Amino acid sequence: MEKHIVAPLTDEEIRDLTVGDMVFLTGTIYTARDAAHKRMAQTLKEGGKLPFDLTGNVIYYMGPSPAREGKVIGAAGPTTAGRMDSYTPQLLDLGLKGMIGKGRRSKEVHEAIVRNGAVYFAAIGGAGALLSRCITSAEVIAYDDLGTEAIRRLTVKDFPAIVVIDSTGKDLYDEVKPLAQ
Repeated sequence: MEKHIVAPLTDEEIRDLTVGDMVFLTGTIYTARDAAHKRMAQTLKEGGKLPFDLTGNVIYYMGPSPAREGKVIGAAGPTTAGRMDSYTPQLLDLGLKGMIGKGRRSKEVHEAIVRNGAVYFAAIGGAGALLSRCITSAEVIAYDDLGTEAIRRLTVKDFPAIVVIDSTGKDLYDEVKPLAQ
């Protein structure tokens, strides 16, 4: 089913999403990859404050290529989500409600998604140039020294993604696996 939702996400919107739904996301999302996740974990360990409020927000696992002249951002394709799995349960417990990436998630992330009523979306890998067209603004808000891995606040319009793990724990990869055998 096709659904249009707005970020930050509400619990009601998340509960309405089902594995396999095609979602078009509009609103504000944040980027963070490996190095940014590691730094956020260290900040939390030291009792510091994160660079943005996680409550209801979505993190897109992406590090863009440089923007071409006249463009907001360069290619903006997803990176492998599993690389953030050791950090993700803590962020979900602190209010993160959605993640966009590609690939499977660990058992611990899966459990944290269900525990917190969150959702994991997949974006199409290899389509970074097309996905960048859905990004209307991009601003580095933290960790500028990390270059492409800095945290960015993005404004997106009709950003396409597929629900891979819904708030009940259904996993699209498990649903399609029997078909591939």
